[in-house]
Amino acid sequence: MNFNSRLEKIIAQYESLIGQKNEAIDYTNGIFQRYVNPVLTAGHAPYKWKYDLDENSNPCLMERIGINAVFNSAAIKFGGKYVLMARVEGSDRKSFFAIAQSDNGIDNFRFWDKPAIIPHLEGETNLYDMRLVQHEDGWIYGVFCTESRDASAPDADQSSAIAQCGIVRTKDLIHWDRLADFKTHSAQQRNVVLHPEFVDGKYAFYTRPQDSFIEAGKGGGIAFGLADDIEHASVDVETVIDKRIYHTIYEAKNGLGPAPIKTEKGWLQMAHGVRNTAAGLRYVLYLFLSDANDLTKVTHKPAGYFLSPEGEERVGDVSNVVFCNGWIADGDGQVFIYYASSDTRMHVATSSIDRLLDYTMNSPQDGFTSAASVQEICKLVEKNQQLELIEKR
Repeated sequence: MNFNSRLEKIIAQYESLIGQKNEAIDYTNGIFQRYVNPVLTAGHAPYKWKYDLDENSNPCLMERIGINAVFNSAAIKFGGKYVLMARVEGSDRKSFFAIAQSDNGIDNFRFWDKPAIIPHLEGETNLYDMRLVQHEDGWIYGVFCTESRDASAPDADQSSAIAQCGIVRTKDLIHWDRLADFKTHSAQQRNVVLHPEFVDGKYAFYTRPQDSFIEAGKGGGIAFGLADDIEHASVDVETVIDKRIYHTIYEAKNGLGPAPIKTEKGWLQMAHGVRNTAAGLRYVLYLFLSDANDLTKVTHKPAGYFLSPEGEERVGDVSNVVFCNGWIADGDGQVFIYYASSDTRMHVATSSIDRLLDYTMNSPQDGFTSAASVQEICKLVEKNQQLELIEKR
């Protein structure tokens, strides 16, 4: 195949993928709707990012820069478009941010021409897992994980890392101002989320205290704290609001996903829970509701997971994982939940604020024992049996 023929085929395959219509999966649990196709994959990365299109310097039209995965996307409605700020991982294992947009939020996501230019600080190696929030101060903030090698580790150890929280802000999603890194007393910080409103005139943050890069250690769960200033944000006291508990989906660690959604019943929160298994760490998503006036108070929290990896979602670079750091609530109450599967690709599930509140407020809470779980099932069976008797009369 000559250069031009190969280029035509590359472009045709790319446009076919971008233009693919996404269909809803027939089965639904009544809480949310899954879709057949991922919304972003490595294949969605523009061919101009990967190929030198100059026949003189690349006569065989070889791929010069490889893209390994697209996952863990922030999400925001901007300019009437559904916008994802994805973590794109190259074949060199370095992650960077890139923005893709869609008219309907379900399919036809197309990346902008170039990746996002985020100012780096000295010593940083990797940036990933952005959360975007439109704050009431008028700025769009991006809160993300910044990773560097642990300088105290011996030369023989080239795996130990330190994770902290970086902060940028923008008005147009193009020009990004880098602020000072977020500070707490915790050794490591990942999964930091900025609350979209002021609390007592201060910037509010959800944190995840962690002793090491992988292990939570004495970190107790999802925490909350206040910062006087955003340009040099620091939290002195991290109050755990959703703790880790033995033999649950969040026994190993947990962290908030995207910024919460404000509802008439309180703040709707999405989080991920992690437990260890013989096959490695398993990540699932769960919901809880925070009090409208006291964000440290959890008012409702269903037992178990809200969404877990299914089918092909369970297979990837880091298998058996779902992760969400972006959702969009439309003005009509529809909610688009953007979740990654197995650190490889992005999906969408749709629901509504009413359905999510119904699920969160009316599903049984965790009783933390097998006996308590059986009791809840029996209560539901007995209620349904009574309904059947009434219908037969």
